[in-house]
Amino acid sequence: MPKRIALVVAYDGAGYSGFTRQANARAVVHDLEAAIGEMDPAASPVGCASRTDAGVHARGQVVVFDTERDIEPRGWVLGLARFLPPEIAVTRAARAPLGFEPRRDATLKQYRYELLRSQLRDPFFERRAWRIVEPLDVEKMQTEARALLGEHDFRAFRSSADQRENTVRSIRRAQIDEVPDEVRRLSFVIEGNRFLHRMVRIIVGTLIDVGRGRLESGAIKRAIASGNRTDLGMTAPPDGLYLEWVELNQPLADEWPPHG
Repeated sequence: MPKRIALVVAYDGAGYSGFTRQANARAVVHDLEAAIGEMDPAASPVGCASRTDAGVHARGQVVVFDTERDIEPRGWVLGLARFLPPEIAVTRAARAPLGFEPRRDATLKQYRYELLRSQLRDPFFERRAWRIVEPLDVEKMQTEARALLGEHDFRAFRSSADQRENTVRSIRRAQIDEVPDEVRRLSFVIEGNRFLHRMVRIIVGTLIDVGRGRLESGAIKRAIASGNRTDLGMTAPPDGLYLEWVELNQPLADEWPPHG
């Protein structure tokens, strides 16, 4: 009888072409499936909650696979650590119902975007934050971000590669925080039920363009009303984007490490 295993995975995406399979490029899923294959060569392909883009990071990506092996969640966490590269870590494992699919059963996702305000490079933030040299009006950006809250048609907030017909999404949180004891850093937090392709990066790029005076305030309201990508700002680079966590509507069993 096959068993479905759910993993929470963290990764530094700087050296990857994204999470999902690529024909001629390094993808996170390739290294993850190779490690799972060391423990069960017959394991199924991996499914994920979010197909993060090239250069995007994750702290709480949720993935699933099926296996015939009778290995406890603790065994998967500790066993996979032996076979994964330094850029990837499994931080939690659990048993999931056989019908569980993280993309379908995710009810809420949180993304975080890290910004470094500095004239100078910092090697500890290279490819992990977007460095901005212009001064920013953070209060104006915070006001602009509030227009995202609620349920709207976000068809303007996607790349041209996204051709989905349903573009209505619900944003529960859109917040910009100055990091305590680190005046150079800003942290954007966006929570929503679902996201379009490059939606968070377009949101962040627009807020930055408003904050540095390249775009007039009210851009987000205008774009929601018009549905036109041209009403928004630039697409932020992938470097500072992190998938923080995914909330699920399916119960998981025997989680390890246990919460608390």
